[in-house]
Amino acid sequence: MAGVKLDHIDRRILSNLQSDGRITNVELAARAGLSAPPCLRRVRALEREGYVRGYHADLDPARLGFEVIFFALIGLDGQHADKLATFERLVADWPEVRECHMVRGGGDFVLKIIARNTAHENDLTERLTAAANVARVTTFPVIHASKTLAGVPIGPGD
Repeated sequence: MAGVKLDHIDRRILSNLQSDGRITNVELAARAGLSAPPCLRRVRALEREGYVRGYHADLDPARLGFEVIFFALIGLDGQHADKLATFERLVADWPEVRECHMVRGGGDFVLKIIARNTAHENDLTERLTAAANVARVTTFPVIHASKTLAGVPIGPGD
């Protein structure tokens, strides 16, 4: 499958797995228009080729005590590879940092961070501000999320 375009059956399989990672192979096969054994072979090939990176449960942060979501735009005092890598290693160890993206324009990284409350948010912001090579931190608290989708759009294919 590497380097090969996905056919409509592969796309149907990926779409169904993305919307319901707990779907049984029998149900997935029925939705894809296959019998179970070839469907399972395709799923295993899609996993092996890296189209499917893993499976997870979508947990509700608020029910688990994380009431604050915010984004942080981080500007470093330089863009040397060692400074970028040092910052990435730092935030990789922070469980509250749920996403870290290196960006262009106006900053070096954008982080998606969860916090238990505003005091926790302030603590995390202070830790970021005090981190080595960090020149500026701008935070954007989330007031309301009207759309949060995991994964990618999967079109019908060719």
